[in-house]
Amino acid sequence: MSRTHVPVYRRSTFQLCLCSESLLITCLILIITHTTVVRLAAEEIPSGEQNAATKALHALLDSEWQRTLRENPTQASRLGDRRYNRLWSDVSEKTIETSAAMTREALAVLLKIDATQLNRSDRLNYQLFKREYETRIALQPLKLHFLPLNQRGGIQNENDLARLLKYDSITDYEDWIARLNAFPTYMDQTIALMRNGMATRMLHPKVVMKRVPAQIRKQSVANPEDSLYYAPFCSFKIELSETAATDLRDRAKAAIEQNILPAYARFLTFFEEEYLPASFDKVGCWQRPGGQDMYAALARKFTTTDLTPQQIHDIGQSEVARIRAEMEAIQKQVRYDVSFQEFLTHLRSDPQFFYKDPNDLLQAYKDCCQRIDSELPRLFKRIPKAAYEIVPIPAQMAPDTTTAYYQRPSADGSRPGGYYVNLYRPQHRPKYEIEALSLHESVPGHHFQIALAMELEDTPEFRRYGGYTAFIEGWGLYSEKLGEELGLYQDPYSKFGQLTYEMWRAVRLVVDTGMHSLKWSRQDAVDFFVANTAKSLLDIENEVDRYIAWPGQALAYKIGELKIRELRARAENKLGRRFNIKVFHDVVLRDGAVPLDILEQNVNRWITNSQ
Repeated sequence: MSRTHVPVYRRSTFQLCLCSESLLITCLILIITHTTVVRLAAEEIPSGEQNAATKALHALLDSEWQRTLRENPTQASRLGDRRYNRLWSDVSEKTIETSAAMTREALAVLLKIDATQLNRSDRLNYQLFKREYETRIALQPLKLHFLPLNQRGGIQNENDLARLLKYDSITDYEDWIARLNAFPTYMDQTIALMRNGMATRMLHPKVVMKRVPAQIRKQSVANPEDSLYYAPFCSFKIELSETAATDLRDRAKAAIEQNILPAYARFLTFFEEEYLPASFDKVGCWQRPGGQDMYAALARKFTTTDLTPQQIHDIGQSEVARIRAEMEAIQKQVRYDVSFQEFLTHLRSDPQFFYKDPNDLLQAYKDCCQRIDSELPRLFKRIPKAAYEIVPIPAQMAPDTTTAYYQRPSADGSRPGGYYVNLYRPQHRPKYEIEALSLHESVPGHHFQIALAMELEDTPEFRRYGGYTAFIEGWGLYSEKLGEELGLYQDPYSKFGQLTYEMWRAVRLVVDTGMHSLKWSRQDAVDFFVANTAKSLLDIENEVDRYIAWPGQALAYKIGELKIRELRARAENKLGRRFNIKVFHDVVLRDGAVPLDILEQNVNRWITNSQ
């Protein structure tokens, strides 16, 4: 079957998904700086009034969202929209340029809309949409699409999509076969992007890229039925005649044999013989063309602040010192009278802190989440309707990825949210981290915040299904601290685990800026990590390699959390006995994931109105 092309839309943080979708990081759009807030009329426009400006804005937002789905067919599939289930994104350079031109046209349409005629909600929609598109246009020259994959994901594990789709008709299976047949073109376009990256020195370092060939090889099987892409045909979800089932299986095997396997064989040769040798020997964004300016832009984008890399580095060093003092106090509490480094070694190596069986580790995560679920009404007015499940990270990616991640539920409600936990080598995954990690990735962290955002009414899709990393990850880290108020961390080692996770995010500020701006080596980063956290060396190396491949993203967590904690302290101080934690959390979450400056405006407005 011939392949139908759809243009690519470089996915922004508004479409960010925090688990497997987050692995498609090359689609991220970078926000380089705060845009000037439009001066709006003081009077409120009634929310139900559909004046010309409101109609024009809604029409634009809807048409651009539909373009997003057309240009990102796999993202549409993940959201439960099946219209594009036969397609991969068209990632050709020509189509990327066409999409950029359409973005400029959309911004021109937006600027003709009189924002003073919009109500509060639509003013925010206007502001965020304008901010997004201006930044996308400004950063197109950076050519970040020349980096379409890294060791945490890309075309080498696109089979993961098969697991997320719903199969309740023959059409769904037919669509997957069509995608299999379309794969060679997608592969060729990806290789072309990578060749452009080689030519322009838009590359990743060898130390992370050398992890990829093993991932590609897992796609190279002798029997098509052993392919990860064949999974939907191993057990049908619908009733089929034997003839129909055999036909679908035969066509799937033929598509894999003729298209998937040769594409990966070609990719492996290219990667090992051309791409990997061309990759950087050292680490750091500073090696790319204009790399220092690029990293400063990434820092502004991911933190939604104007902080420079040096300022962020200094904040990190200060937070490391503060948290270190709290960790040393717990060491005294448990009366482990050795040096701090020896105490960390004890925590990393003593068998009492680890499970031997991965199934026991999985059950511990489930038990922890069950305890958290029951306590949430103490701190929150609204609980998300969408359920979530605890799922092992797929085996082919587990050795090269982090301890856990989250995947949002499908938009149509057919798939719950997913809290993915890494069961690879359980003897290196401490029990004392389970509570903090679960608070961050499930509830009241990512699942709680993202599911509530998806349930917002009268909110455009680009806000319901996305947001800013500083808010999303800042909320996740803030949620870890809420464990104390939810009755967790009763064991001093679990409290130490929470501090280890907080330290982890503070260390990120130091090592991310260190490698990408201050020219630290990978070993410098690993050594700083080892000196200040109880995380295992396996986790530390995976984490450092993640920062190497994703410059700036790791800065969002601590900067976002510090802002939320600052705003809570301000509200508690100004409101005194009138402060209500449930209302505060409602104010923080009510607009979805927004930039930190807009969050501060929202909280300040609530404080003023509550005094």
